[in-house]
Amino acid sequence: MRLIFIGPPGVGKGTQAKLIKQYFGIVHLSTGDILREEISQATSLGIKAKKYIDKGHLVPDDELLNIMGKRLNQDDTKKGYLLDGYPRTIPQAEGLDSFVNKMNQKIDAVISIELDDQSIIKRLSSSRTSEWCGNITNLLFNPPKIEDKCNNCNGKLLQRPDDGNQVIIKRLEVYNKQTAPLLKYYQKKDLIKRIDGSGNIDSVYQQILKVLK
Repeated sequence: MRLIFIGPPGVGKGTQAKLIKQYFGIVHLSTGDILREEISQATSLGIKAKKYIDKGHLVPDDELLNIMGKRLNQDDTKKGYLLDGYPRTIPQAEGLDSFVNKMNQKIDAVISIELDDQSIIKRLSSSRTSEWCGNITNLLFNPPKIEDKCNNCNGKLLQRPDDGNQVIIKRLEVYNKQTAPLLKYYQKKDLIKRIDGSGNIDSVYQQILKVLK
């Protein structure tokens, strides 16, 4: 099983990716994690990527494909994998297609978890982080037992700057602009599986399992 997960911030994509990884026994691959590992190990690919990142630039598509290709060649991906955060652009998608074709493989499905912008803004703006332990609490789904206090450490719950409404709106604008062409690309290949992300964790999970079985 080889999957791509697509979804806006705040839709619960990471949570669902972990559940699907466990169910199918496949590897969950996050672009950010892979880049950080290459950089921390000071590999030739990691050193190149770090130069771009340090300058505030995006890692070029060809360099990113080399990094992803190296990771997808490792033994733990033979049973399958779930890509989270890659591809983000059409050139990246085309590069991935070329890579899997050379490996005599194929992408089985692209899971698109979808939710309207207003619901996402409401979810993300309700997120709070403990000033002491860093535990994340959502006021909508897991309200604290004591107002403004973390259930884990009793520390004060704070709203992160990037969880403010204006920042969230900007993140959504970037996501929608970036992802729309990608959805069309995979729709033409009949790979898109659209999932309603408005329900609770289990209902979204069951939807995903249903389209993959």
